[in-house]
Amino acid sequence: MSKGQDSTAIDIGIKEEDRKKIAEGLSKLLADSYTLYLATHNFHWNVTGPMFNTLHLMFEQQYTELAVAVDDIAERIRALGYPAPGTYAEFLELTRLKEPKPGLKAEDMIRYLIKGQETVVRTAREILPVAEKADDQPTLDLLTQRMQVHEKNAWMLRSLLE
Repeated sequence: MSKGQDSTAIDIGIKEEDRKKIAEGLSKLLADSYTLYLATHNFHWNVTGPMFNTLHLMFEQQYTELAVAVDDIAERIRALGYPAPGTYAEFLELTRLKEPKPGLKAEDMIRYLIKGQETVVRTAREILPVAEKADDQPTLDLLTQRMQVHEKNAWMLRSLLE
């Protein structure tokens, strides 16, 4: 190591400015995902009506998957060398999702979650060009996985309303 070189400097083949842009995009994805996680968990607890069992189980599957996903997203941000947002205040500032109103009926919960799933997909899709340009394969893989999950969830939720 040459004199003056920082042994903790990140040298993974992605320029710092690209790492920063990717981390900023992933921070928005994390905020959207965490907000969706919280709403889905809330709906799992509070859903009522004739579709209770189906929705209770579906919401549990979705929030459980999101709990793992937010960890994966945060860890990718850290691997890129940036702090991951982790407070409600940060998430509120970064997310595009509005908190759901209390007391929603089951069909309104489903509608909210469809919009939330699709919002997460759009946020992930916006990061793709920056990650592609930087040849950031791990982020591209993560984004592809997230889009697949959320597109499928939106389709499954939408099917309940048809």
